[in-house]
Amino acid sequence: MPTRSDDIFTEPEDFSPDTLANLGPLRRLAGVWQSDRGVDVSPKAEGPERRVFREHIRMEPIDPQTNGPQLLYGLRYHIHINTPEEAITFHDQVGYWLWEPATGLIMQSITIPRGQAVLAGGTAAPDDKRISVEARRGDTRFGICSTTFLEEAFRTDYYRIDITFNDDGSWTYVTRTDLAVRGSEPPFNHHDTNTLRRIGPPTPNPIVGQPKG
Repeated sequence: MPTRSDDIFTEPEDFSPDTLANLGPLRRLAGVWQSDRGVDVSPKAEGPERRVFREHIRMEPIDPQTNGPQLLYGLRYHIHINTPEEAITFHDQVGYWLWEPATGLIMQSITIPRGQAVLAGGTAAPDDKRISVEARRGDTRFGICSTTFLEEAFRTDYYRIDITFNDDGSWTYVTRTDLAVRGSEPPFNHHDTNTLRRIGPPTPNPIVGQPKG
């Protein structure tokens, strides 16, 4: 991994504004995606419960972002999930997928409306057909933050997502979330999997989409 400069303030001046052309392995995620064949296995009082779900994901490119000299390209995403038997929301999630071309760093931020936020990280090459990120409770870089109730009743100790880009343009993910469920041992492997197919193209990021004067 390249050594970072001692100058932590100066932002890069010469970089492309075209996010879609600079997303590395994340470029295959850009667009609108859908599937009705997801599978969720979660803990219940009676034991593990398996449910099939419908998933809709929108991932749109954002303008390049900088932290001083660090340059990031990314996608803003929204995931909405329900089940065939219920119209109400089964899962809702927003966040960003980020790529740092200089180092190969990949990050996924996650926020869900139950009082939980995650920042997961990993590395990959631009043409990799498989990417992974992970986070651990207590890690100050790639960690997990939860509300008091979740910490006490369903504590999340570990999160990981593995994504495989398929030859037909679809992509498949498997998530693993290790839950310390109060009163149960060992930790529960709450996992989900789905294969998404594109139903709409991405919209160019705002800078690229501006009309030329």
